[in-house]
Amino acid sequence: MKQIISVLTENQAGALNKITGLFARRAFNIESLAVGVTEDKSISRITMIVDSGNNAVEQIEKQLNKLVPVIKVRRFDDSEVIGKELAMIKVAANSKNRGEIKNLADIMDARITDISAATMTVEISESPEKIDLFEEMMRPYGIQEVARTGIVALQKGSSSIG
Repeated sequence: MKQIISVLTENQAGALNKITGLFARRAFNIESLAVGVTEDKSISRITMIVDSGNNAVEQIEKQLNKLVPVIKVRRFDDSEVIGKELAMIKVAANSKNRGEIKNLADIMDARITDISAATMTVEISESPEKIDLFEEMMRPYGIQEVARTGIVALQKGSSSIG
């Protein structure tokens, strides 16, 4: 079962290592990890997707709350959050297929961020499932590189973790 865990932590060196080390010691795989500062530059938000049973994640949540740099920890279901991932996909492109690639990008609300004589780089910010679909649609053109950020998520509505 996949769980979304959002952690607010002090923005200091070594904080991420302490948090991910807790998962490593328990042999839990982190499927997605995104980190960035919040509106308060002294606080970072870490968003993780982990695949584990409810009891195991509950135990990890309790242990995370005991770590010194951790301010707050919340677990969410998919229905409680707005989650997006950023992907950049570089595909082979020539004068014959550039229009097709641009049309697919337009349909998927992606945008062309770089173009050269032999390639086009497309950026898309969407759910992981839609990014997977877009990547599959780009595959016939010859994907040369893919970079994905992992999911960033915020709680829906007026509630917040902070």
